[in-house]
Amino acid sequence: MKPYVPLGILYISAFLKQNGFETTVYDSTFRSFDEQKKALIAEKPDVIAIYCNLMTKLNVLPLVKFIRQSDELKSSKIILGGPEPPFHASEFLNYGADIIVEGEGEETVLELCRELSNSQAELSKVNGIYYKHDGTVKKNPPREKLKDIDVLPFPDRKAVDLSLYLDAWKNAHGYSSVSINTMRGCPYTCKWCSHTVYGVSYRRRSPKKTADEIEYIIQNYNPDMLWFVDDVFTVSHKWLTKLLQVFNERNLQIKFECISRSDRLNEEVIKILKQLGCFRLWIGAESGSQHVLNLMDRRVSAADTREKIKLTRRHGIEAGTFIMLGYPGERKQDIIETTEHLKDSNPDIFLTTVAYPIKGTPFYTEVESRLVTDKQWHLRTDRDLDFKGRYSKNFYKHANRYMVNEVNYFKMKTSGAGFASYGKTYLKAKVSRIMMSLVK
Repeated sequence: MKPYVPLGILYISAFLKQNGFETTVYDSTFRSFDEQKKALIAEKPDVIAIYCNLMTKLNVLPLVKFIRQSDELKSSKIILGGPEPPFHASEFLNYGADIIVEGEGEETVLELCRELSNSQAELSKVNGIYYKHDGTVKKNPPREKLKDIDVLPFPDRKAVDLSLYLDAWKNAHGYSSVSINTMRGCPYTCKWCSHTVYGVSYRRRSPKKTADEIEYIIQNYNPDMLWFVDDVFTVSHKWLTKLLQVFNERNLQIKFECISRSDRLNEEVIKILKQLGCFRLWIGAESGSQHVLNLMDRRVSAADTREKIKLTRRHGIEAGTFIMLGYPGERKQDIIETTEHLKDSNPDIFLTTVAYPIKGTPFYTEVESRLVTDKQWHLRTDRDLDFKGRYSKNFYKHANRYMVNEVNYFKMKTSGAGFASYGKTYLKAKVSRIMMSLVK
């Protein structure tokens, strides 16, 4: 229960309104599919634009099917955007979508709405889309990405009931949180990461515009904290310094959490984050094995990541980190090294996942010829894909249990707890490590 509003859709809604189009945002987060269907029939939109990623795909496809089969909505045009549709354009178009948007959506959807307002729409004029013409899938030239994202209005948060999100947070965790975005793109080349929407780029809103939006959020919603969704919040140290200056000038203070990489952190940056209000810093580790990091093209040092996690905690900021198991070429020894990495760095929180290949990434290309799945395209997501040549799913289930229990046992033991407190955790770790050898 840590939901956030769909910022991408809200940016597009605000941009369309700024340019004279009427929009309604239907937020399905707290509603049923039946409610969604009734709302669509009542509204009868000319254009229905739907965000789709690999997590939402299995909800999006039934929605597309319903729209296509509904007499009341037969004239509606279905536009799909987000990271998932472009690499499966033919499949989505054949399933019932009219147009697929590739990349950033604001300017493309605006042009589409203008073109679709004409009786004879010429989709060939609109860059950054896929569509079907005479039964053939067409791909137009890509759209140039927005250079100055300060021109964008704030997300259209008024179009959704944000109190539902704030209440969900409060009820589940005792505090509320609102998300905010200050940059687009990521200049790094990790092989497992998708750059479909914003590209391998770095474009930042000005510190002033960022502070303006934070003040707007505080005045209108008064959350207890913010979540900066930026891929690497600390890319530019110059930008951070300017943001701190603006915060000080306006006496602006609010708690927040954000994500960084170890190579974009130093003691001065961590001090600036602390002054800005950062209470939790997520530092992407992915692995404690340099061998695996090199395979991923992470371009970071495992040893440096450990030191930056320790440095973050020394300055009174919680340290969180992410671990990815199952990357191609990972060995059992690498998992043990990663466990030792976590015990040494001792983050406050760590989250684990088993690597899955997302179409369009170098990781996917690397294992494409070895992919296996027992589900048809419309019944699966990329999370359901596995590939030949790595350990079994059972192995990673036990590897995850080993890692979590080994680290927790170590934390309890070093905190001075007696064996009665950590004995069960210790035994779980040892059993899971044995199971890793039995089921691999």
